[in-house]
Order: sequence, then structure tokens, then C-alpha cells
Amino acid sequence: MTALHSWAELLRVPALPTTPGDAFAGAAASGLRPGGRTLLDAGASACLYGAGMALNDWADRAEDAVERPHRPTPSGRISPGQTLAAATAPTTAGIGLALAAGRPAALTATTLAGTVWAYGPRLKHTPAAAAAMATARGLDLLLGAVATAGSPAAARRAVLPAAVLGAHIYCVASVSRTETRGGAPGTALAALAATAVIGVLTGRGHRRPAPALRARAALAGVYVATAAGPCPHAALNPSPPVTQRAVGGGIRAIVPLQAVLTARSGPLGAAALITVLAPVTRRLGRKVSPT
Repeated sequence: MTALHSWAELLRVPALPTTPGDAFAGAAASGLRPGGRTLLDAGASACLYGAGMALNDWADRAEDAVERPHRPTPSGRISPGQTLAAATAPTTAGIGLALAAGRPAALTATTLAGTVWAYGPRLKHTPAAAAAMATARGLDLLLGAVATAGSPAAARRAVLPAAVLGAHIYCVASVSRTETRGGAPGTALAALAATAVIGVLTGRGHRRPAPALRARAALAGVYVATAAGPCPHAALNPSPPVTQRAVGGGIRAIVPLQAVLTARSGPLGAAALITVLAPVTRRLGRKVSPT
């Protein structure tokens, strides 16, 4: 196994393409078209996401030595010191990119970074774990709105889409809590029900041209199919491999959900651009595990 593959596994590279959509969905919620500050935010989001993945592995190195000894850190392919550095450097870079988009964006990114660093070492094994992950992802979408508009006032307009994205992440995180030991059927069924509700709410249209409404409905359908498809199997057979497939489906579903949220108030072109990332995520996921 090459060093490049080990680092890709540590940073969960297949999931990184799900981060730019937060910036574009936030930009759409702000009522503005994406611009240079949106692209800076997309870079900041990717950095902070990668930092969170590395920090998660650093905090779990003892547990992974028992449950997932093949992971880069417990297997010795990447040392604990390198893992911690892989969390620290991207955190600094992410806040720096956000600062280039303006002080309000930097403050939001700092709050997001604080949530990320609180999750791995402190909150992951507590009842607040799923809520912390959901909060982090919601803040990432809010960051897109604040960075694009250059004003913290834009966050108010992005609260609803951030809450929707956070609800989806909460479901994925709840299912993933037992992925190494075998899932909980009730959790998989609850995620299935929540996915259906999110799909209906985001796919419904109001005050938009017919093509936009059809696009939203189609994207919502893709989201539901991607996220909900593996859940019945995880409920009927809550083994680790099946549960991990359900978690992977939830991760891949982030992209169509971001596209739906973007299409609600933003240009269809931005939503279409986000959907291009879906096959990238799927292709990378065949080479490196996204969980």
C-alpha cells in the first residue's frame, strides 16, 4: 500500500468532494451568486473537513488498534505525530483562507474549527456526538453564506438550509456510531424515515419557474434513493459491512442534497455544478473507504 493511499485513507479523500457544495448552498441562501469569496470558502471547508478526519483518527488511535487495526495510524503507516500534524496544519490553512474572504468568514470558520476540535477528543463518545457533527456541517453551510456576502447577517438567511443539512448529517452520524460492531435496526429505520421527510420538504417547490421545480424534484429523488436505499438492508441485517454501506450511502447523498438546497434559491447552473461531484465521490469511494 502506497504512502499516498495511506494519506488518502486518513483524510477520507472520497468525502472531500462533498465540501464545496456547502459553500455553493450557502451562497444560494445568501441570495447572491457565487464569487471569489465563495471559492475561498470552498477551500477552507475542504481544509477543515480533512483536519477533522485526521483529528478523529488521532483521538481514536487506541480504539482503532482493537476494532480497526488496518487504519493508517494504528497500523503504523502514519505515526500519531504525523496524524496530529495533519489535523493542525489544515485547520490553520482553513481559517487563513476564510480570513482572505473577510473577517466575518474568519470568525465563522474559527467557530467551525472549534466544533471540529471539540468533537474528536471530547464529544465523539458522548451522547452529543451526532449533534456535534450536525452542528459542524451546518456551520460549514453558514460559512458559505457569510463568506459570499461578506456579512454575518447573511447567516440568518441560511439557517433553514443549514438545519436541513445538519439533520441529514445527524442521521448519518447516528448510524455510523455502531458501524464497527454492527448497527442498530431502529437507528437505520429512523434514518430512513428522516430521509423521506427531508426529500419531500426540499423537493417541494414555491415561486420558481417550472424547470427549476422539476430539477429540484429530480435532485430530491436522487438524494432519497442514495441515502435511503441501503437503510432497509442495514435494519434487516445490522452487520458491520451492511451498516458501513448505509453510512457510505449517507455520505454520497450529501452532494444531491446540497444541489437541492442550492436550486431552492440559487441558479440551476450552480446546482448542476455540484452534481458533477457525485460521480467523483463514488469513483473515489471504490478505491478508498469514505468511513
